[in-house]
Amino acid sequence: MRKIEFGINQQLKELTEHRTDDLSIACYKTTIAEHVQGYIPLHWHDELQFVAVIQGKILFYINEMQLEVTNGNGVFINSGILHMAEDLNEGEQGSYLCLNVAPQSLVPVELNMKYVQPYVTATNLPFLLIEGSSSWGKQVLQGIARVRKEMEEQSPYYELNVAATLLEIWKGLVMNGYSLEHNSADMIRNKRMKDMLMWIHQNYAEPLRLEDIAKVGQLSRAETCRNFKQILRTTPMQYVLDYRIRKSTELLCFSQHSITQIAYEVGFNSTSYFIDQFRKIMKRTPLQYRREMQKGKQPVEGGK
Repeated sequence: MRKIEFGINQQLKELTEHRTDDLSIACYKTTIAEHVQGYIPLHWHDELQFVAVIQGKILFYINEMQLEVTNGNGVFINSGILHMAEDLNEGEQGSYLCLNVAPQSLVPVELNMKYVQPYVTATNLPFLLIEGSSSWGKQVLQGIARVRKEMEEQSPYYELNVAATLLEIWKGLVMNGYSLEHNSADMIRNKRMKDMLMWIHQNYAEPLRLEDIAKVGQLSRAETCRNFKQILRTTPMQYVLDYRIRKSTELLCFSQHSITQIAYEVGFNSTSYFIDQFRKIMKRTPLQYRREMQKGKQPVEGGK
């Protein structure tokens, strides 16, 4: 079976268009193991995201936090927040329903500034665990499933049913009574991190230095390393290495280029070093990975 390629642009923004012809909404099932990378890579999107885990256990990385979400629970991820996801159970594939909603479509435009915008811009609400054991959590998880069913069946007036369900979900979140904060320092830090990651993604094939990355973020080398450690749980240069390996997996799957060609295309100046690093991260050689993907075999779990 052909693996799914998770598309993101140079700014780490997801390329998937989360809408139908009539609604600024998308609701779909995601199985992490079906993706080329073996996990959902770091990305963000303008839409609000409600996730309902329906199988396995999934580890979400959201800003500097890690969140384990098991079957029967979910998570709300706010607009513009960097996040990624991977399976935690080796023996059971993690799957979830994903409901993505444009913030401006939740309520009438007259109510947006009062009931939506303060939550979208709050710096203390990057995500929210949705527990199936709570009344609001149960309501959200059932609502996600209901929206997916409505959008699949498209019975008469289904758009109104979807809109009503979304409003019910959002009203529950608002009524939970969160004390919202809007910290300018956090906003600046998140903007700098996105700028640094975007620059790495645009220049990964070139020789990169820590000093260059720090300059893009207008930070010292030490502060740059602290930000990467806090938000991404890695160092800047290790992130560069991991990203180069990730880009090489795309070329191994979708091009006929030789291993040496791919090594140089993604920024390595030595084929042997590329193979060595690929083996450390992916637990196999590039050639083994290519053969497995061509056969449609599910690779065993590797690193990011």
